[in-house]
Amino acid sequence: MDATADELAGVVDLFGGLARAELERALTEAAYRADGRAVDDAALETAIDEAVESFALVRYEPADEDTGSIADDEALLVAGPTAFPTVPEHAEDVPHILDIERRRLDREALGETARERVLEAVDEAAAADDTERLRSLIDVSYDVETWAPVDLTDERAQLEDTLGE
Repeated sequence: MDATADELAGVVDLFGGLARAELERALTEAAYRADGRAVDDAALETAIDEAVESFALVRYEPADEDTGSIADDEALLVAGPTAFPTVPEHAEDVPHILDIERRRLDREALGETARERVLEAVDEAAAADDTERLRSLIDVSYDVETWAPVDLTDERAQLEDTLGE
């Protein structure tokens, strides 16, 4: 199973959020149900990293009441602002198979996490002089504002000034 970023977001969205190991387990179950094959671990790792990089998934450090059964020091992956969550075929029953209750997330804290990640990505792109990435982050900033109660107007204006737009 080669999961797209939107499919990864669809799977985590079934639960509200999943720890990375839980997401890997969920995809393994879905792949087995689909065709009995194993998931390519390296390809899955790459897909998850790329989904985080593109803001299709957001890493979120939940408050204690949000965690459910994950380890205290483990982040959840949550469907992010650029995702169009799509549940892959044969994954709809995975919540029952894994027996993980849906997690409720603090949207304000989640929004702040996404905001901080956008600012980190801007710093990384500016340091690398990656104008294409900086332009894409302007679009991401609008997505984040739509997705969570966050205002990135000032940061976006600075970014546009930097790019001369």
